[in-house]
Amino acid sequence: MSVLRAFIAVNLSGEILERIDGVSQDLKARLKNIPIRWVPVENIHLTLKFLGNVSSANLEILKDILGKVASNHSECDISVGGIGAFPKTYNPRVIWIGMEVSQELITLQHNLEIETARLGYSRERRPFSPHLTFGRVSRNASAQDVHKIAGVLEDYKVGFLGADRLNTVYLYRSDLKPDGAVYTPIYSAALERSDISTA
Repeated sequence: MSVLRAFIAVNLSGEILERIDGVSQDLKARLKNIPIRWVPVENIHLTLKFLGNVSSANLEILKDILGKVASNHSECDISVGGIGAFPKTYNPRVIWIGMEVSQELITLQHNLEIETARLGYSRERRPFSPHLTFGRVSRNASAQDVHKIAGVLEDYKVGFLGADRLNTVYLYRSDLKPDGAVYTPIYSAALERSDISTA
């Protein structure tokens, strides 16, 4: 294939994903029969840069960029917890789990924006807002559906789900299938090891 859809992301530990899946299953039960596309737990990640269509010629350059940027950054600490929606809780379109991230990760994402922009990929207009998308409200949802989702989210509490230290950045390809997207890692770059213990 001469063109593929791609994005740059970091992954979370299995423990955190299990806890997110527990939240997702609980919300599915509370919002049964409401048209929400729930993200499979194996597809949940923190996107650092959505690239869109990538030519085979640019693929190798992107791998070089990712390797270079990653080698200039240390491992990044994150914590996961809280829940919300874009654009607003009372008008939910995207349901997310919140994150707090280190300045190191914010700088890493900023540098990826700069380097990929030099290759012709558009820079994000909105500031980086770390979050984990795990549900998308269907365009077919009625006003009553949206109102019910908003009501559930308003009262729903998600506490601390875990902390992690991220040590690898991935370049993924995204293949859109009839039953949802399939994400396949095609390149990974290690961040510099930190001397601080995670214990």
